[in-house]
Amino acid sequence: MGPRKCEVCNEALSKYKCPSCLVPYCSLVCFKKHKEIPCAKPVSSEEKSTPVPESLVERPLTAEQPGDVLQKLQLEAIASSSEIRDALKDGNLQKLIYNIDGSPDAENELDKAMGAEVFRTFTEKSIVT
Repeated sequence: MGPRKCEVCNEALSKYKCPSCLVPYCSLVCFKKHKEIPCAKPVSSEEKSTPVPESLVERPLTAEQPGDVLQKLQLEAIASSSEIRDALKDGNLQKLIYNIDGSPDAENELDKAMGAEVFRTFTEKSIVT
């Protein structure tokens, strides 16, 4: 995909993109003109299709066994894993996690998610990390 036309002046080819909304622009003059109106990061098609619940489900955090709770070091290892981050880019996995987190019956949603290969692979990577 080659350079696009500046969406501010509609004359020159763009060399740059706005860091917030990714609108292409050609010069500092066009950038300043663009910034006169506040902009925001565009919403991806996946984000548009995922409904946002009006209220999140409140659940107490409990664990049957003390060993079921991850330690800070374990959480940091998961958070810093490039393999985990790459897996989390998958839209299907995001939807499964979103459904589990937003469900009043999270345990049932978790059982359903375990039927999906992408979720099983993700949980295995999380455990190994």
